[in-house]
Amino acid sequence: MRIDFVTLFPGMFPSVMDASMMARAQEKGLVSWGCVNPRDFAEDKHKKVDDRPFGGGPGMLMLAEPLGKAIDSVRKKGTKVIFLSPQGKTFDDKKAASLAKEKHLVFVCGHYEGVDERLHELFDEELSIGDFVLTGGELPAMLVADAVARRVSGVLKKEDAAGSESFASGLLDFPQYTRPRVWRGRAAPEILFSGDHAKIAEWRLNAARKATKLKRPDLLKRA
Repeated sequence: MRIDFVTLFPGMFPSVMDASMMARAQEKGLVSWGCVNPRDFAEDKHKKVDDRPFGGGPGMLMLAEPLGKAIDSVRKKGTKVIFLSPQGKTFDDKKAASLAKEKHLVFVCGHYEGVDERLHELFDEELSIGDFVLTGGELPAMLVADAVARRVSGVLKKEDAAGSESFASGLLDFPQYTRPRVWRGRAAPEILFSGDHAKIAEWRLNAARKATKLKRPDLLKRA
């Protein structure tokens, strides 16, 4: 998979995209990424990428031409262009799994008060990470890229690892424990040491349901 970010702040991305799981994915040749800066396509000497909105109002809007050219520079046949915006559909694990099947994703990171409305003709999809406003689309784009990349086949050590985690099954993840067996007077559940995998699986399912009911009952309503 190839991931490109259209952003005014490319320096924000290496700390996430070249670390941890994402770095291993690149080493395996499963994921590659890059950034394109709309400022590089501005035609005036000041490299202007924003201007005041027609009709007045607060803030500035990203200009259509530099941003449009930046998108055109990386878009090719089969590319899916996604705009990160509070107005988009809420991103979730199901969408991450769907996007993981794509060969090339372009994430467009907005700034200021938004972008010229005519740019929406270039977007295949609009996604939001929640009902709140951030300074720009860079953080949401990295979040979505991370969630998507880990669903690409071969990125995780076990093919079924992503499918057993929170949200993949419609439930939160079950509680997990590791050494020591007793920590600060609290012991790990005895069932986990029984060797009975069927009973352990049943316990985990019940524990996941209990955790979901307590922490995220809205997920049970969706099921």
